[in-house]
Amino acid sequence: MDYSFFDFLRLIGSLALFLFGMKIMSEGLQKFAGDSLRRILTAMTTNRVTGVLTGVLITALIQSSSATTVMVVSFVNAGLLTLTQSIGVIMGANIGTTVTAWLISALGFKVDIAAFALPLLAFGLPLFFSGKSSRKSLGEFIFGFAFLFMGLQDLKANAPDLGANPDMLAFVQNYTDMGFFSIILFLFIGAVLTMIVQASAATMAITLIMCANGWIDYYLGVALVLGENIGTTITANLAALTGNTQARRAALAHLVFNVFGVIWVLVLFYPFTSAVSWFVTNVMKITDPAVAVSFKLAAFHTAFNISNTFIMIWFLGLIEKTVCSLIKGKPEDEEYRLRYITGGMLSTAELSILQAHKEITLFAERTARMFNMVKELFYEKNEEVFLKTYGRVEKYENISDRMEVEIANYLTQVSEGRLSSESKEEIRIMLRAVSEIESIADACNNLSRTIKRRNEFNSEFSDEQNKHMDHMFDLVTKALERMNIVLHKPELVHDDINPSYNIENEINNYRNQLKNRNIEDINNKKYQYQDGVYYMDMVSESEKLGDYVINVMQAVVDKKI
Repeated sequence: MDYSFFDFLRLIGSLALFLFGMKIMSEGLQKFAGDSLRRILTAMTTNRVTGVLTGVLITALIQSSSATTVMVVSFVNAGLLTLTQSIGVIMGANIGTTVTAWLISALGFKVDIAAFALPLLAFGLPLFFSGKSSRKSLGEFIFGFAFLFMGLQDLKANAPDLGANPDMLAFVQNYTDMGFFSIILFLFIGAVLTMIVQASAATMAITLIMCANGWIDYYLGVALVLGENIGTTITANLAALTGNTQARRAALAHLVFNVFGVIWVLVLFYPFTSAVSWFVTNVMKITDPAVAVSFKLAAFHTAFNISNTFIMIWFLGLIEKTVCSLIKGKPEDEEYRLRYITGGMLSTAELSILQAHKEITLFAERTARMFNMVKELFYEKNEEVFLKTYGRVEKYENISDRMEVEIANYLTQVSEGRLSSESKEEIRIMLRAVSEIESIADACNNLSRTIKRRNEFNSEFSDEQNKHMDHMFDLVTKALERMNIVLHKPELVHDDINPSYNIENEINNYRNQLKNRNIEDINNKKYQYQDGVYYMDMVSESEKLGDYVINVMQAVVDKKI
């Protein structure tokens, strides 16, 4: 088989198209689907069993475990699924893919999703150029979905065609009589083959050819199938390369799950494989050797994945801890996820209000961290570091928007129940606090944008201006710290708000002082007028931020939350 350097470049280009499709699909999904799809997925994966069933259903329908795991990774990347939920769906995908093996064995049929890629692009084109944001986001999702499967198809097409050249593998006959070492060797070959051809079904076909030609026996065929289960995880891990920490963890969970399954099957290798062989021969009554080996391998594939899922479904927490310890989180990878409020049925009114209070406290802490990022941006000269931190601020702004909606919706649901007048008033004030905290995040985002505009126009503040901004930032920091201290207090008294009022008055007075002084400094040509515009924009936005903080304080002190 002639495989040139140009063919290798085509393979790399196919990988690039696949990764680009994954990125566009994830971003479009996040913008278009947002809360509605996440609520549907959350409802479908409320526990580990329904999560597994969801994975089985999706994979059985689209006939590709690789496609399912890639989509799951994109859902995790977009914040639509938690890591725990994704692991359950991936387990189900492993069972669902066994349907494909049976279809290959019985019918030789497999749905080719890539065939629909170009028609999908035609359908998504008018949406992609639509002026309406929701339609444009849907168009991006469709384009990403199509590119992803076009990339997968091209990966298979441009990889060395081992399926059409099984004679290349005839050499393996030399390694079939080394006992259990042969099993390990063929497991490794199966994993590598699947990584190369990017399709466990294609590797299954190669396995059937090798068994039919008599190169290897049933047990070595099983070893190849076990290797295929490890090799097929490469697709999800490739998809996760452009994802965030949680997406990479989800892909790694797929690998951990399959590796553990392979380990315990190797321990029970001969009893387990012999039991499957007996089932096909004596229960299914398939005695023709040429046909039986195909059904034995399909039956083993099914038995292995069902057994492995049944065992590992009880260890989702352990798998999650394992992948989290292997892939450490980064501050910039913080994901949107409510910690105390969960989907499903509401708790009692008192407990629901308590959970909402904890979530509001966490919300306020995030805005304080966001303001610290703004302070880092103010003096950052390295453009790469600046853009990275600026991106984190924008991400926190998106998180704050979604947290506001989630908490408000939750409180609205709670208020629809049977509550006392005191509890209803408490919820009203909590809604006010949530709105004000989100406004703090907006103010932080506005500050970061002003700093970015200042840098883009090469505007520089004088040492005196920097000194004044430092003092203003210190006052705002004190206000935020005081707000978080009060929010954490289980018992609140009216005196707790007095220090906040003092800080707010100081911020207001300082803003007025700087405003008057700015006009004098511009007239005295201490700095350019445009410098003064950016300067006063930041001073005014800081003062607004202080107003939002005092509004939160008034809400929580007027009524305990």
